[in-house]
Amino acid sequence: MSIPKEPRQLMINIMYLVLTALLALNVSAEIFNAFEMVDGGLKSANSALDASNNALPEAIREQAKAKASFKTYADRLDGLKSTSKEGTAYIDEILNILIDESGTPDGVVDDLDYVTVGAQNKRELKGKKNYDGTTRIMVDADKGTELLEKMKELKTKFLSFVDEADRPEIAKNLPINIDEEAWKNSPNAKKNWADFTFGHMPLGATMPIFSKFKNDIKASEAEILGYLSSKVGVGGATVVLDKYTVVSAPKKSYIIKGEKFETDVFLSASAGKDSQTGLSISVNGQSMRPDADGVAKFTETASSTGIKKYNAAITIVDPVTEERKTFKKEFEYEVGERSVAISASKMNVFYVGVPNPVEVSAAGVPSNQVKVSMNGGGGTIKKNGDGTYTVNVTTPTKKGADAKINVSAPGMNASKGFRVKRIPDPVPVVGAKSGGVISSGELKGAPGVLPILKGFDFDAKCKINGFRMVRVAPRADAEIVTNQGGRFGGEAKAKTGKARPGDRFFFENIKCTCPGDKGPRDIGTMSFLVR
Repeated sequence: MSIPKEPRQLMINIMYLVLTALLALNVSAEIFNAFEMVDGGLKSANSALDASNNALPEAIREQAKAKASFKTYADRLDGLKSTSKEGTAYIDEILNILIDESGTPDGVVDDLDYVTVGAQNKRELKGKKNYDGTTRIMVDADKGTELLEKMKELKTKFLSFVDEADRPEIAKNLPINIDEEAWKNSPNAKKNWADFTFGHMPLGATMPIFSKFKNDIKASEAEILGYLSSKVGVGGATVVLDKYTVVSAPKKSYIIKGEKFETDVFLSASAGKDSQTGLSISVNGQSMRPDADGVAKFTETASSTGIKKYNAAITIVDPVTEERKTFKKEFEYEVGERSVAISASKMNVFYVGVPNPVEVSAAGVPSNQVKVSMNGGGGTIKKNGDGTYTVNVTTPTKKGADAKINVSAPGMNASKGFRVKRIPDPVPVVGAKSGGVISSGELKGAPGVLPILKGFDFDAKCKINGFRMVRVAPRADAEIVTNQGGRFGGEAKAKTGKARPGDRFFFENIKCTCPGDKGPRDIGTMSFLVR
């Protein structure tokens, strides 16, 4: 788009850019906070898995010393750890590429920086709203398909550390289990799994996805470690582990007010259903009943928003010394409320006579439960196949009487007002000029008066209803022609054909009709000096 020379039009364009940027910020702020919260929960779970996975190998090696046939399971530990590191390193490599390629608003390539939020410093990902890098690298460059194949390869490697007879059963429970067909059921057309997972996803929104893949890798390592642990305990001495950690595995670390928070709490080094350790679990002082695998399920209903903390305690009895040991740890999750964001895709104004695209988002609510309606401005709203909406209005609004978009969903109601305006006046031109000096050739070659909508970001066309043209030649009387329509009629064409240097042409009483107009509008006059 060229930069307009007219100060007024330049000011309008700048205001449009600022308003559009503000709308984008309003829509995405809460959503990106939710993504960061989910990513933080996954990273905490990954840290807990690392602690568990680092504690088990030494205990397995110690138990393997009790019987020669157990050595084969201890020998698999190094390869298992190497496979896990290979997978997480591969994920980190992709993340580094995406962060570097996504760019940042200030042109600095640093992926993280400290920004002031209120009275605190917060470490925030730069370029998190950029979705070009994720689409270009993960979809167009097939990095997403490569990732899918890598995860399948890792699953095969993890299963190689399991006895062949046991692989079918272990494979059912291995966390690496990607649904490759999900993209085919997407309401939006997606060409493959990579496009379904990463296509047009902002960088910040992909962070929980990659943390989830890391979680699958670490959890798969934990699954195989648990298998090897059970193998060295069969037929031998009771497994005694000297390092323990309490693990809480929530289904979601960020929930909506009114939803139930649910998490699995367990001791990561427990020997499962065959253990003789007298396992007991409590949360916030309430005794929990563990299942055959030593896992207890804790639930509570979120009655208010904010950070919620809970304390888990697990007690075991050492089967060798009969000593009671208790391990405690504090966990937290965050409760939020559903919210709605409404924005016009072009500007925060609806125009009469053209389709106005609108986007409506309701965080935490399925799209089929969101109801959208409109009142004021003689407007109607229609949902499109891609989930966006189109608004059509017929009547400009006055100050304080905006048209409103209303959104209702389970647990929430919201509305937002928009001004309704008619399409702005087009600029009349003859031969691409709206006044000033014009050559006789330009004037003679012009087909007529054209209405140009400068800086208007909608597909709309206006038409000239008619005008009056006055030719004033030096030392001669004025010649006046009334023309119907925008194209020069025979009489007007004859006058422009007589144009000579020094002539003046005036175009007055120019009438124009734009989409949605109930009658012609006057769009001013033009004055030309023929050179």
